[in-house]
Amino acid sequence: MSVSIAPPPLDARTRILDAVETLVVRKGVGGLTLEAAAREAGVSKGGLLYHFGSKEALLVGVMQRLAEQVTIDYEAGLALQPEGPGRAARAQIAWAFGESDCSPGQDKNDRMAAVCLAAFHHDPALLDPLRAVIERMKAELIADGIPHGVAMTIQTATDGMFMAHLFTMYRPTVADMLALRATLEALLDDTP
Repeated sequence: MSVSIAPPPLDARTRILDAVETLVVRKGVGGLTLEAAAREAGVSKGGLLYHFGSKEALLVGVMQRLAEQVTIDYEAGLALQPEGPGRAARAQIAWAFGESDCSPGQDKNDRMAAVCLAAFHHDPALLDPLRAVIERMKAELIADGIPHGVAMTIQTATDGMFMAHLFTMYRPTVADMLALRATLEALLDDTP
C-alpha cells in the first residue's frame, strides 16, 4: 500500500504572490487591491500588510519573483547544454520553444505576460528586475563564441515570440514554430 504525502502548505508570502498573479490574469491591474489579494490568498488584510505594505509592493514582489524564476529556468536550461560556443544560444532556443522541464509552458507564459503588462501599466520601472535578467542573457549570448549578428538574431527572435504572446498579436502555428526553430538552429550550425 502506497502512502501519498501531501506537499507542505505554501507560506503566506507565496500564497499572496500567487494570488496577485491570479487576480492580474483574471482582472488586470485594476482588479488588484490589497483586499482582493488578501481574500484570494486566504489571509487577513493585516497578514498581507505584514508582507506587502502597498499595491506597489505587491507588484514589486511579483516582478522580483518572476525575475528569479526566469533566472532559475535559464540556468537550468544552460546546464543541459554542452560546453562550448553556442551554449547560451542553444539554451535560449530550447527554453523559448518549450523544450525540457525548464521551459515556462503555456500557463506560466500566460501568467508572465499578464504580470508584465500589469507592472508596466502601473509603473514601467517595475520591470527593472526582469530587464536585468534579459540583459544578462543578452550579454551571455554576445560572449557565447558565436557571431554577434547570430546572437542578436536569436535574442530578437526569442524575445519576439514572447512579445507576440504578451500582446496576443498573433499565435504562431506549429509550422511557423518549426520553421523558426530550424532557421535559428541552422544559423548556429553555420557558425565557425
